[in-house]
Amino acid sequence: MSEERSLNFIEEIIENDLNSGKYKTLVTRFPPEPNGYLHIGHAKAICLNFGLTQKYGGYTNLRFDDTNPVTEKTEYVDSQQADIRWLGFEWKHELYTSDYFDTLYDFAVKLIENGLAYVDHGNAEEIAALKGTPTEPGTDSPYRSRSVEENLALFSSMKAGELEDGACILRAKIDMSSPNMLMRDPIIYRIKHAAHHRTGNKWCIYPMYDFAHGQSDSIEEITHSICTLEYVSHRELYDWFIAQLGIFPSHQYEFARLNLTYTVMSKRKLLQLVNEGVVTGWDDPRMPTISGLRRRGYTPESIREFCERIGIAKRENLIELSLLEFCVREHLNKTANRVMAVLDPIKLVITNYPEGKEEILIGENNPEAEDKGGLREIPFSNELWIEREDFMEEPAKKWFRLAPGAMVRLKNAYIVKCEDFKKDADGNVTEIHCTYIPESKSGEDTSEIHVKGTIHWVSTKHAKTAEIRVYDRLFSVESPDSEEGDFKDYLHPDSVKVIKEAYIEPYLAGADLESRYQFIRKGYYCLDKDSTADHLVFNQTVGLKDAWAKAKK
Repeated sequence: MSEERSLNFIEEIIENDLNSGKYKTLVTRFPPEPNGYLHIGHAKAICLNFGLTQKYGGYTNLRFDDTNPVTEKTEYVDSQQADIRWLGFEWKHELYTSDYFDTLYDFAVKLIENGLAYVDHGNAEEIAALKGTPTEPGTDSPYRSRSVEENLALFSSMKAGELEDGACILRAKIDMSSPNMLMRDPIIYRIKHAAHHRTGNKWCIYPMYDFAHGQSDSIEEITHSICTLEYVSHRELYDWFIAQLGIFPSHQYEFARLNLTYTVMSKRKLLQLVNEGVVTGWDDPRMPTISGLRRRGYTPESIREFCERIGIAKRENLIELSLLEFCVREHLNKTANRVMAVLDPIKLVITNYPEGKEEILIGENNPEAEDKGGLREIPFSNELWIEREDFMEEPAKKWFRLAPGAMVRLKNAYIVKCEDFKKDADGNVTEIHCTYIPESKSGEDTSEIHVKGTIHWVSTKHAKTAEIRVYDRLFSVESPDSEEGDFKDYLHPDSVKVIKEAYIEPYLAGADLESRYQFIRKGYYCLDKDSTADHLVFNQTVGLKDAWAKAKK
């Protein structure tokens, strides 16, 4: 955004910390768990963490929170790295929580030696029953009074693989009467005999998030650990571990996560959509994943602008999907080349244009660009494809497109007049016959004929065929997570429409996956990865106007 904006609350904190000399260098981190693909909510956190160090100096680490070997894959690591780079950011250090497994184990041993952790053999139900309620204190575990020596021996046995999954856990010894339920002797290690994507079978015990996260921040000397609001109650525990271990005092700050209409943000639910075949994969263009948005034609600039516009707040809110669409529409209007594509074709024959004659017309690629985006050649002949909706047998009032006796300009070409048309046995119009005004050629018009309507077209002799995929919202309600029942009950039944055979300018035969195009009068489109040289596939990114805003009025 070009206009100046006020500082958000995190920027105010950082400026105070830097100006006071509390920190010489700002260090942030983005710590995704590699258990799925990143989505638009992560994009907000990425833009915040990397954006802060771009603004104030310092650097950002990329640290994969890989403490759950059952759900994590190298595939997810690779995809998350690619998404961050595509958004336009680069990290200083690529790190993994698994890099610190030895150090974290030593930290746990130190807590045991200081009488601040113990091994508990209770099962999940027994531990939960002793936890108490938000208004009632918990009850001490019968294992809480074990000696330091016994706890050290048991924890060593856990590490050595001598105990089965679930046999016991390591808990911090804090305060079973704390008003913060997370401070009531939280679990810090559990047994999990599962191969890790990086450490293999070296470990069979893994730290819990609350134990690993703050200590990893501290090891890396992260100055501002920025999390979403659901971690507010975790901050006390975050600080407690750091204080008891006497390590670098990283500090946690929380901001409101991104909630977007007509979608879900839970990686668990997104994985469910993938595994159950509701979508074609993590990069399905209907998904809110960064890879899905990229495949649909969104640009990194538009996503960064969206994150800038929604800002950083302390309260949860629901952001309209239409704002994200506005941002990409605004960016593509300035950058996407204009081309002509006919999605619902009907043939138009120019009866007085010499049969067999062809000419090359010139079109501007982007009138909104400073250099007009360059020029392209557009072949023209006496037979064209036009949109079926651009002809009306009995025109409505203020109809400025084709109708019997009506005149219209063909984009970048000539003015034509409808003389007659053909129908099939079912009464459907199959062919429109027109005459053209030779003196009305665009850029050279001397006809002095003025028409109000302009339509697009593609020469039938030169047209390429393409499959067009038009996407709508994945869900039919604004907030599927807040509705009763299964969130999948609210899936939009018509979230994708496939046009098997559309006609496009031959210029588009050279389309590549990173380019974006405006199909004149239709919307913004990009080439899909399913395309081959013989079968082009284009995805609609967004329409030219916000159809949903109009529909809701």
